[in-house]
Amino acid sequence: MPTWEGWLYLATVIDIASRRVVGWATADHLRTDLPAQALSNAIAARRPTGSVIFHSDRGCQYTSAQYARLADRNGVLLSVGGRGQCWDNAVAESFFATIKTELLDRRAWPTRVAARAAIFDWIEGWYNTRRRHSTLDYMSPAEYEATAQLRRPTSKVA
Repeated sequence: MPTWEGWLYLATVIDIASRRVVGWATADHLRTDLPAQALSNAIAARRPTGSVIFHSDRGCQYTSAQYARLADRNGVLLSVGGRGQCWDNAVAESFFATIKTELLDRRAWPTRVAARAAIFDWIEGWYNTRRRHSTLDYMSPAEYEATAQLRRPTSKVA
């Protein structure tokens, strides 16, 4: 996002089932450290007990040795979309279109600090907790996750 100080970049880790942004980070650069921080934040927030899959586009940050080492150390299996397959990353693309429409394009951002604070408020105070999603039966990601246990089928032993 443009600020009067220069660009502020946002990297996210989104739970595909609930659409919740489980990890995110901002920086004034696009180096691998940015998405690596977002992934580290997601791991710290979710504390997965088994392997999880992280899907991304073919960006050099996500295919770097540094990112692969981080994923491997944390039991994260990396998956990258096919060349020219824009729908492979549709959940992330939809998220970024939404944040641009609902927040970023609505006003000028004088500083990166102000922009980051607004992103924090929007993700943590609105998107994850109150914004309803048609793909989630019009529940917020937090509400969807809270009711996930009720929706899971139970196994029956014959």
